[in-house]
Amino acid sequence: QAQLVESGGGSVQAGGSLTLSCGSSGRIRSDLIMGWFRQVPGKEREGVASRGGNGGVIIAHYMKGRFTISYNRVKNTIDLQMDSLKPEDTGLYYCATSSRFRVATLSRTMYDSWGQGTQVTVSS
Repeated sequence: QAQLVESGGGSVQAGGSLTLSCGSSGRIRSDLIMGWFRQVPGKEREGVASRGGNGGVIIAHYMKGRFTISYNRVKNTIDLQMDSLKPEDTGLYYCATSSRFRVATLSRTMYDSWGQGTQVTVSS
């Protein structure tokens, strides 16, 4: 199974921007779902953004208008553009893909390949 590797995390002040990128050792299938999730200590991993096989996108409600998910076919990466960052966006961000499902979803049970995560810290 192809490995996913996230990059682009770091520390930023509130109001700033970061772009996370997720690469794979194999070809990412754009006809299946791909997503980004976030986890903070003591809480379950939660969906941030998902892109479906038809290009449809779901963004978590508290990130709408600030986060954008996209697939870069040339670079074979899943990117998460994060703007107007807030301290509550802090967390460990994971990218994920599915080997079966096509409809965008923030449900983590639909994904079966995960990266190791990249830390995002937003200070006030």
